Amino acid sequence: MTHSHDRPLRLAVDIGGTFVDAIAYDERTGLMRLNKASTTPDDPAAGVLDAVGGLIADLGDVEAFVHGTTLGLNAILQRRGADVGILTNEGFRDIFEIARAAIPADHMYDFSYSGPPPLVPRRHRLGVPGRIDAQGGVATELDEDAVVAAGRLLVEEGITSVAVCFLHSYANPEHERRAAALLREAFPGLSVSVSTDTTREYREYERTSTAVMDAYIRPVLNDYISVLDRGLRERGLADPMHIMRSGGGAMTADLARRAPLATVLSGPAGGVVGASYLARELGHPRILSFDVGGTSIDSCVIVDGEPGEVHEAAIDGFPLLIPIFDLRTIGAGGGSIAWIDDGLLKVGPRSAGAVPGPVAYGNGGTEPTVTDAALVLGYLDAAEFLGGRMRVDTAAAAEAVADRLARPLGVGVDEAAASVFRVMLARSVGALREITVERGLDPREFALLAFGGAGPLIGPMLARDMDIGTVVIPRVPAAFSAFGMLMSDLEYEFSTTVLRPLDDTGVAALEPLFEELEAQARDMLAAQGVRDAQSTLTRRLDVRYRGQEHTLGIDLVEGDTAASVLGRFHELHRSRHGHAMDEPGEVMTLRVRAVGHLPKPGLVEAPAATGAAEPVAKRDAYDLATGRTTPFAVYRRDHLAPGQRLDGPAVVEEGTSTTVIFGDQRLTVDPYGHLLVTAADPAADPEREDRP
Repeated sequence: MTHSHDRPLRLAVDIGGTFVDAIAYDERTGLMRLNKASTTPDDPAAGVLDAVGGLIADLGDVEAFVHGTTLGLNAILQRRGADVGILTNEGFRDIFEIARAAIPADHMYDFSYSGPPPLVPRRHRLGVPGRIDAQGGVATELDEDAVVAAGRLLVEEGITSVAVCFLHSYANPEHERRAAALLREAFPGLSVSVSTDTTREYREYERTSTAVMDAYIRPVLNDYISVLDRGLRERGLADPMHIMRSGGGAMTADLARRAPLATVLSGPAGGVVGASYLARELGHPRILSFDVGGTSIDSCVIVDGEPGEVHEAAIDGFPLLIPIFDLRTIGAGGGSIAWIDDGLLKVGPRSAGAVPGPVAYGNGGTEPTVTDAALVLGYLDAAEFLGGRMRVDTAAAAEAVADRLARPLGVGVDEAAASVFRVMLARSVGALREITVERGLDPREFALLAFGGAGPLIGPMLARDMDIGTVVIPRVPAAFSAFGMLMSDLEYEFSTTVLRPLDDTGVAALEPLFEELEAQARDMLAAQGVRDAQSTLTRRLDVRYRGQEHTLGIDLVEGDTAASVLGRFHELHRSRHGHAMDEPGEVMTLRVRAVGHLPKPGLVEAPAATGAAEPVAKRDAYDLATGRTTPFAVYRRDHLAPGQRLDGPAVVEEGTSTTVIFGDQRLTVDPYGHLLVTAADPAADPEREDRP
């Protein structure tokens, strides 16, 4: 936690589906350098070390290293996790399979629907005698011999990881902890995940699912972190590696090994943290983050510098009770495959990934992707791809678009390629409407922060479709998620379910529980080297009306009473759902959020322009404003300076990313070097002047 200019570099790495992004920030100069390397699915640590090695030979100058990974997420999606067993109460071994007996919404009227086989087969789900009641009392003592016998049975079946989840352990985790200790002592090689180590909240199925997912990815992530940590230390890294959490903030690699589920969406989280930081620094009250990578698009609403956050999510149908940003993800990105299904053009969710990649890469890919379509339409320059470091074949991309898309659809090659973007935009609009319009928010009141390798290409298209006034293209957009990781603090959340009336008596009884959670939080921060002066603890109550299922979070302030909390809950309920109710309030969950503040690089103003921007070339590309191919002026981003303005159609290239401005749009450069894309003639739309 020391901060010294003897080691002035801060380094962050983000693994995507196609590329690994590494970004180095020099605190002395404010300069950022970026390097990309191909993702290596068979040995993910190798791709990270390649990206880092191409940027910094000796890591001895690195003060802080933060890493975001989707390795755990991919293990779940691709079913490549550990063989998991479940240990629970006798008679309740089927909780995980019964789930909520719910049929997915997209199969609601499918009477022949049969769910996927359970992740943990029944023979690997065992119950043992022992019972905690809902008040936390011991109704039946834990049968310790039965725990060891169950563990032996699972190990003999080849199980390498066990999830321990008992009824009502949120009220008293004593039996879970004892069972875990017995298993670890009897079977030292067995990985054990305890539900209450991840979440102390009610809902047995959701808590079981959370514990199973933790057990499923724990060995995979543990092996990866060990290999990567060793490789980084061999290259001179002195301080411990930090891993991004799904709900923002970072934690040490050692803690990530003990709580792997907290990292499951750590890659996209970096982008949200960076977007929140930029929203605060630039004074944008409302931002939509729009992260377009190789395989997916992730979007999040940020209001007054704070991103939306939830405490329950689902991955591939499995519920997770973990703090996580309220992201909407769709399977469409630069590497997404365009294909024909019953005469209809579809884009994604399948991706060409890093191997074989788009057709233009020449690595064996045969199905056209979004990247191939962008080359065909002239948005990308084959000679400048990845700054000229990677050879791509536009002719091969055009042939694939013609063969697989244009001929089956009966249209020209340019029309087929343009249709790929129309379909992708329709899916993107749907995702953004979910988190704005469907929640009573007007997307026209937001600025769109577009990043990721393909974000600056897709963002201006999306703004035209959704009538969004301003698109912000940050510096180093292709590595913006990694940049966001440099903005992260150390963050942890501790919670427990209580279910008490929201009255003065009930609130007074919560004080010792809050003090217990805060003690855990301080211990955690101290273990990471955080001093009290560097930390902030925030208390929160999850509140609902009596009889409701779902809750809203209310942060507590000094001097709060039951009446003041209920009043703020009424206001929040009214703003979120359009009404408040004349019903008593209930406290469902206590939460303590602990933040260990780390030093962060600030925004640095760039020298103002001394003249007009000059294009370096012209090339033909497809203009969405006119629906035809037309000459686009080509600019280099490193030649642009604050105050300069460009009118579309134009392309701004920066090696790892390309910004496309269409004929009805204009680009200006702000004082920090960010690119702002707006409508070309605001006077033609008087309402636009009120937009960000």
